[in-house]
Amino acid sequence: MSLIRSFFIALQFLTRLPVRLATQPDEKELGYSLFFYPLIGLIIGVILVAVGWLLNGTPPFVMAALLITVWVLLTGGLHLDGLADSADAWIGGIGDRERTLAIMKDPNCGPAGVVAIMLVILLKFAALYSLIITLDWIAGLLVIILSRMLVPLLFLTTPYVRSNGLGSALAMHQPRQLNILMIISTIALILLFTGTGYLELIITAITSFLIVRYAMLQRIGGMTGDTAGALIEVTETTMLLSAVVTLNTVLSIW
Repeated sequence: MSLIRSFFIALQFLTRLPVRLATQPDEKELGYSLFFYPLIGLIIGVILVAVGWLLNGTPPFVMAALLITVWVLLTGGLHLDGLADSADAWIGGIGDRERTLAIMKDPNCGPAGVVAIMLVILLKFAALYSLIITLDWIAGLLVIILSRMLVPLLFLTTPYVRSNGLGSALAMHQPRQLNILMIISTIALILLFTGTGYLELIITAITSFLIVRYAMLQRIGGMTGDTAGALIEVTETTMLLSAVVTLNTVLSIW
């Protein structure tokens, strides 16, 4: 098994960057790809910051719209799809586990899913606009890294409820000790390089994780790939809003 292949598997899955594998990955390589999720978040974040730098001088309103567009295109809307499926299932499932799981597998997007996507994009756009005005690119970068760090944490702490598919391979073959080390190291490195200046993002990420995970356990007794995608979208949105609220609080004090 090659860790380099696992890195490229994660890159291929989480982005639409032109990555081609010579052969189909085996289940162990898929499992080990979880280890690289925060690194893929860093790559996505750096690309978006670079696009923001290239758009320097563009009106903030337009820049925010363009960055959101690039963000969605870069990830292929993968996590938005998970959010939409989860929203449809939670509303349409009316509290029933099996009905919720069945709706989540339906490829069609219902009204709850459409509304969820619209609200998340609207909130992200508004928050990103505020961060662009204040040139706080670090917050945006950390949001993308931390949200993807939470996916391995979810697989470590939450049972996968389906018996087959990509998520099943990830759950069965994840490198548990390496993932624990990676999560601790990611948080430690963020604190090392930023001090306590962005501690609220870490707290918001963990709080959002606990709330979303609790909702998963209450409704379906665990997680699916769709709920993992929903977790990323929810935590990205809450962290962006937290960054804006904290920044405005600091500015009002000064």
